[in-house]
Amino acid sequence: MPLSSSTPASSAVTTPSASVDPTGIATVPAAIPTSPTASASSSSATAVTAAPATASASLSTATPPPPPPASVSSTPPLGAVGISPSTPIVVTVAAGTIKDFALTNPDGKAVAGTVSGDGATWTASEELGYGKVYTAAGSAVGADGVAVLIAGTYTTLTPASGTARTTMSPADGAVVGVATPVMITFGVKPLDRAAIEKGISITTTPAVEGAWAWIQHDGGLWALDYRPQNYWPSGTVVHVEANLYGTDFGNGYWGREDLTSDFTIGRNQVVIADVNSHELVVKRDGNVVATYEASFGRGGGENNDLTTRSGIHVVSEFFETKLMSNPRYGYTNIPEKWAVRISNNGEFIHSNPNSVDAQGTSNVTHGCVNLSIPDAKSYYDSALYGDPVEVSGTDVLLSPSDGDIFDWAVDWDYWKSLSGLNG
Repeated sequence: MPLSSSTPASSAVTTPSASVDPTGIATVPAAIPTSPTASASSSSATAVTAAPATASASLSTATPPPPPPASVSSTPPLGAVGISPSTPIVVTVAAGTIKDFALTNPDGKAVAGTVSGDGATWTASEELGYGKVYTAAGSAVGADGVAVLIAGTYTTLTPASGTARTTMSPADGAVVGVATPVMITFGVKPLDRAAIEKGISITTTPAVEGAWAWIQHDGGLWALDYRPQNYWPSGTVVHVEANLYGTDFGNGYWGREDLTSDFTIGRNQVVIADVNSHELVVKRDGNVVATYEASFGRGGGENNDLTTRSGIHVVSEFFETKLMSNPRYGYTNIPEKWAVRISNNGEFIHSNPNSVDAQGTSNVTHGCVNLSIPDAKSYYDSALYGDPVEVSGTDVLLSPSDGDIFDWAVDWDYWKSLSGLNG
């Protein structure tokens, strides 16, 4: 939208024509006063030479340039159509200052913004909405003292397919175990992963080496996960920001919201589960705090589904009573107490009175870790989401096919290669 401005009429000035800068903002320069050119003269009434006076007079004839008018620009340009609602709106005045300015939505509500200390820049401090026209109105005053209007519109894009939801884990305020990954899960398959990843940051106190990786979780959902190279140090404070609103996810989908989370790493508790020892050993800060007689998977079955997988499992859910079902092996909805999920392939640590005679001596389960009721309750009460459970002693390894949190089953160097910023 063009801008307009006017200069008061005066018999002593000449009004130049308006000019339009590349942003589409019209400005009118200040009126330039006219004045006759000064002339110098000298007298020869005496025999004294007056050359120095003549030189001084000739130097004083230059007329200083007039003060410049205000020149207004905008990023993006006024009149821009199809912009992302997260695009920063910045209005800048050269050779002048903003006198007044407002950016309003279709309902007439002003968009929050701030003016710089020198009065030359207005910057929006809140994001816009999808599919809306915003109206800019105001004025700037140049060094020449002449006011220039600021007027125009910005139009934000309308997502062709809609907005896509994202979620973040752990939740804000959570206290979690030392193997906890950060998981940002997307409702659609993101295409420009590098652009998305650039809008996501993580800070930790103390500093911890870690990396982001794009992986698929249960149900084929894509996620950007972050894990440290080694377990988190106990007490680490973690802050995550995902600036996803107004981000192009691809296929006509755009980000619906920004996400943040502040959480803390709790005490260091690691479970050691050597299936050949028939024991579950709980270590805290490197010291053994509990040892429970256990029975692990007996092995075999279809696709080795009766084998407890070797590898680093992660505690993810808790059930005081869990209905266990495996129709392939003849049982449905069997209630088991104090169940702690360690993978999404059906592996739990839970009580089972029917296997007490085997606990500590042999492995007879369908893949879970069986404990007595008192021991299962004791472990249940000690566990946190994100605690690692290190299973060893079988030739079947935990893999992406075994459930939602398999991050620690991925080699570190390969994990780093899964960042969208490596391509």
